[in-house]
Amino acid sequence: MLLPHPLTGDPFPSPVPPGTGWPGDVASADTPVARSAEDVARLAAGVSLDEVVAGSSVCRACARLVTWREDVAREKRKSFADQPYWGRPTPGWGDPRPRVLVFGLAPAANGGNRTGRVFTGDRSGDWLYAALHRAGLANQPTATHAGDGLELIGARIIAAVRCAPPDNKPTPGERDACAPWLDREVELVLPTVRAAVALGSFAWAAALRTLGRAGLAVPRPRPVFGHGAEVTLDPAAGSTAGAAAGPGAGVAAGSVRLIGSYHPSQQNTFTGRLTEPMLDDVFGRAAAAR
Repeated sequence: MLLPHPLTGDPFPSPVPPGTGWPGDVASADTPVARSAEDVARLAAGVSLDEVVAGSSVCRACARLVTWREDVAREKRKSFADQPYWGRPTPGWGDPRPRVLVFGLAPAANGGNRTGRVFTGDRSGDWLYAALHRAGLANQPTATHAGDGLELIGARIIAAVRCAPPDNKPTPGERDACAPWLDREVELVLPTVRAAVALGSFAWAAALRTLGRAGLAVPRPRPVFGHGAEVTLDPAAGSTAGAAAGPGAGVAAGSVRLIGSYHPSQQNTFTGRLTEPMLDDVFGRAAAAR
């Protein structure tokens, strides 16, 4: 069944085939599709940022996640039954030369999996983008759908796992299969990054692993997650962390400040575990990093 896109009115099936005009979709019918963890590692190696975004958005390496995200897209939540669902992996997005890199866990089943943009179309995104706007890292405080005019200013958002997982719990194997997409994206944008924000303990652990693989020195024992926790990661001795990863990738980077934040989930925001001032403090510190 074809349903009209909420912003453009164009009809789409659920899930959305690549190259059919969904706002922000850079993939095409010819984009190579990864069907195994080995394929992901091969297709992510040495590619451009646009190719990472495109390739990760059509990935089919994890059978359980493919089935789940597509079942949700077809069945739909009742309140969104009149909308098409993206139903594909939700890639990183934002400034290609970010000062601030935001790590999340995975797209929400009826949020990013519906809208095609991570942290968009759900209450977590309402909190996140409002905080980014207050910190001067977004041009508007609202995020409803890809194509809604939202732009990130000196910031980029990425997820450790790019498919919506059942119960918001990817397996270690799914996390590891997705890691080459994340590694390559971080490698490409790291030259300009001065701070990273990890939304939740899963994202904190993923950020430490990813930044460590990118050549930054991670302290031992590994820093413990907590809201407002902060650690400075310096380039490891003899590494090329922050060196230009390709044409236009930027100049060599220095240290990266990793800051932890409670995830802006409804459970945390409704109970007051996470408040707007707490989130503003984290993003204010990240935005001020030099």
